[in-house]
Amino acid sequence: MMIKKLLGLILSLGLLLNSGYSQPVSQKSAPVKGFHLDLRIQVLTVNALKELAQKLQKQGVNTLIMEWEATYPFEKHPMISNRFAYSRSEVTSFISYCKTLGIEVVPLQQSFGHVEYILRNPRYMGMREDQKDYSQVCPLQDTLNKALFTDLFSDLVSTHPSPYFHIGGDETYLLGHCDRCRAKAAMEGKSKLFVDHIKMLCDLVTSLGKRPVLWADIALKHPEALHLLPKETILVDWNYGWALNRFGDPQKLVETGFEIWGAPALRSGPDSYFVTQWDKHFRNIRDFIPMTKKLGYTGLIMTSWSTSGIYSPVFESSSDIVDLYAIRRVYPLSAFNLLLTAYGESLQTEQALDIPRFIESYTQKNYDFTPSQAQLFYKALTVTPYEVRQGKVLSPSAMSLQSLLDSTVWAAQTLKQLMPTRNQEEFDHYRLMTDIRIEYLRYQLLEKEVNDETFARSQIPLTLSKLKTLMAQSRALNERFTALQKNFLHPAEIEQEIYWRSIKPKLLYERLSQDKSSITTPQSRGK
Repeated sequence: MMIKKLLGLILSLGLLLNSGYSQPVSQKSAPVKGFHLDLRIQVLTVNALKELAQKLQKQGVNTLIMEWEATYPFEKHPMISNRFAYSRSEVTSFISYCKTLGIEVVPLQQSFGHVEYILRNPRYMGMREDQKDYSQVCPLQDTLNKALFTDLFSDLVSTHPSPYFHIGGDETYLLGHCDRCRAKAAMEGKSKLFVDHIKMLCDLVTSLGKRPVLWADIALKHPEALHLLPKETILVDWNYGWALNRFGDPQKLVETGFEIWGAPALRSGPDSYFVTQWDKHFRNIRDFIPMTKKLGYTGLIMTSWSTSGIYSPVFESSSDIVDLYAIRRVYPLSAFNLLLTAYGESLQTEQALDIPRFIESYTQKNYDFTPSQAQLFYKALTVTPYEVRQGKVLSPSAMSLQSLLDSTVWAAQTLKQLMPTRNQEEFDHYRLMTDIRIEYLRYQLLEKEVNDETFARSQIPLTLSKLKTLMAQSRALNERFTALQKNFLHPAEIEQEIYWRSIKPKLLYERLSQDKSSITTPQSRGK
């Protein structure tokens, strides 16, 4: 009898080990303290990935969510990968390196929306919810969906030993869009469309011995069908500085019985090369993280988005696509150690982040600033962080473009006058970001002038002169950007970032000058 019991115990242990779980979640020694890395654009070099992992470890991070997107080298689906894709040895070597640091690497494979990089290829056209908008799979293409995601999930599981697998699932804005889906939604509701597809994906994940993780925004909108998901599913409530109930009542999410993680952000909309809303991100860390602890969330994932996740397609014909261009690019992650450290501090305490105290402490330690210099520094970072849309400043009260430019010039002068004795390169990012914003605002003023009803052809020479000056300044900014990013991003990625950041003045110059000898194209990017 004792021998039978012993054999049964050994068999049970073997099944547990083969299931893919390192240990039952209830016995994990530490809660998830995570960071999300978005590689849709701005692909890091392998050395930069390892340096980032070292920084994360110092901040107490034990989990890294890798949204590889097209940088993962899929075996059976090579057309999904892009030119910046890592080799399989680079992927496995990085995951092993993170393990030595005590960081678990979790793959994130978008499997519903945000799959333009997959559906752009004719091989997958039968899976599209819309033949013009490639962002989402049709949830009713059961056979095609299951075949593809079985391949992709299996491939990622083979290189990632983590017990977790993130399936995405956010921002599925095309739910009920095609004729078949519209008919099903009318009969059973959009929630059924969403949950049936998500359940299929979650079942795939659990069949591979992993726990499915998904973004909770759509789940919050359709809580009535969540009971259909596997009980192992983890929902991630992302909130980047807005009201807690933006997607739905988070308390009801807790009451579903699923494990819940929270996700703030250190880069998110409307951040771009031309505005970074530092204060919003600090307040997000200060307010949301303590709230997740009060709600009983069991993990945190700091997100960092390189782009909006929306793409602009260029069509060769009504049905054939040439390329997809990311809408809205954000200054690279290399400049955000300040916010990363604030997140790390928040992971170590139950108290809400004291922003003024943190800024004073961080700048003293890293730049040798006095308290008054710390205040000046933060004011320069956060002054008038407003977007410009079609020539209008999106500010709480009326503000002119010139006033916005003047405040940014003051910020640049202030950052130039502040002289850190340590971490000069890190500080140079702040200066460059502010100078890029100045260039952008000066261009916005020019664009507003040429679109005024009083603008006449006789004014073109003066405008061209201003544009020439602006483009010369831009070239100097490009050199500074290249120097700061040369060990962080791939060289071709740097050229691409420069091209899209500085294209508008060049295009306006060519348009007004009607110079046919020098036409700006993507092939000349960075020049």
